[in-house]
Amino acid sequence: MFMSLFLFLLGVPLVIAQQPAAPQQPMTFFVTSAGSGKGADLGGLAGADQRCQMLAAAAGGGDRTWHAYLSTQATGDQPAINARDRIGTGPWYNSKGARIAKDLGDLHGDTLDQARIGSSLTKITALTEKGEIIAGPPDDNQRHDILTGSQPDGRAFTDGADHTCRNWTSSGEGSAQIGHPDHTGGPNTSWNSAHGSRGCSQESLKSMGGAGLFYCFAADRK
Repeated sequence: MFMSLFLFLLGVPLVIAQQPAAPQQPMTFFVTSAGSGKGADLGGLAGADQRCQMLAAAAGGGDRTWHAYLSTQATGDQPAINARDRIGTGPWYNSKGARIAKDLGDLHGDTLDQARIGSSLTKITALTEKGEIIAGPPDDNQRHDILTGSQPDGRAFTDGADHTCRNWTSSGEGSAQIGHPDHTGGPNTSWNSAHGSRGCSQESLKSMGGAGLFYCFAADRK
């Protein structure tokens, strides 16, 4: 310290070492920048996963296994599938490297403390794979209704009503449960279970502020 002060008084320039910046976390979460174009008909879970993989690859993240955050309901001999069981264990980062949740409990508010604090999923963090913000109230051309088919805990509905547009194969009759990543709108502001849609067509989803978008998560860890 005294030597530094002495050199400073003598007019000797000092070089202060700077710590290198931490590398940005790779993208492990995004909202699709576009839907299927057929409303909630995504080609089932397989078709939705394929779209996640395709969009991730176009953004430089194709070396991971991507799954759509979508639940399906039990039909015949096919059991229900929970969205939360498809996406790995976290942590998850958006296309700008910001963490949106550290684990499943953080993402879904599994405990009272986690529910009180909430995840870091907001309008400015729920970005597309291109780094775009999803338009919601009070923006024009709103499309913040995100398809999930899920209850707030990330699990499938069991009440017998259609919450998944026939397990993501219908672009006509039916309904899909959607979430609001910006936590605005009613009847509640849940990111994954705000309300049901009026129908399954592209026009029906658009009429409520949607575009057939959905969440994608990297299910593997590296």
